[in-house]
Amino acid sequence: MLPADLDPDRIPGHIACVMDGNGRWARERGLPRTEGHEAGEEALFDVVEGAIEAGLEWFTVYAFSTENWRRPPEEVRFLLDFNEQIILKRRDQLHERNVRIRFIGRRDGRVPRRVIRRMEEAEVLTRANTGLTFTVAFNYGGRAELVDAVQRIVDSGLRRVSERTVARHLYDPDMPDPDLVIRTSGEHRVSNFLLWELAYSELIFSDTLWPDFRREDLFTAIKEYQDRERRYGSLAGGGR
Repeated sequence: MLPADLDPDRIPGHIACVMDGNGRWARERGLPRTEGHEAGEEALFDVVEGAIEAGLEWFTVYAFSTENWRRPPEEVRFLLDFNEQIILKRRDQLHERNVRIRFIGRRDGRVPRRVIRRMEEAEVLTRANTGLTFTVAFNYGGRAELVDAVQRIVDSGLRRVSERTVARHLYDPDMPDPDLVIRTSGEHRVSNFLLWELAYSELIFSDTLWPDFRREDLFTAIKEYQDRERRYGSLAGGGR
């Protein structure tokens, strides 16, 4: 059940989330970083359930960035294997919940072919679903997305470029810009996430470490979003 103070008619259509704090959560408990990532899985799917309850149309998470390749090799291997296992474990559950799964990011030679295959299988399995679109940014970077979009435009031979042209060449042209972006763990930056798409997004920074984040925290962020006045560069109410 949604909290009584949430307006069901003003739920944002698209929320994106930077899931930060897994390593810090583990370190504070004297645990390996990998256990922080494992705890983050429980948080993720509780929040996904909250997104479904709230009636979100799109929910996007930053799962593995282009910068994550710089982490120690053993952690990178763990993250690749872990994300593959999450897809295998959760795709049927999400399919039963009428969730459409999508992935954005580079599917290049650094990503093991078996992981790409699991991503493609999940997309095919759920592509006809009509509920929440759950997008996973994997091997993703906002600058990389823009570089790749420009390269596709150049390759197409277009000589005149508009904002609409760029938007059509992003990883998922159908994905609407997020109304709200949440970052956990008290960090106040976007870290190369959806640089084009978040131009007019509301930003909320939560002090909660990701493994402790739950659907109630999502609802709190939605309430803060509803309390804000969105102007898109204009003047509201005739103000100056």
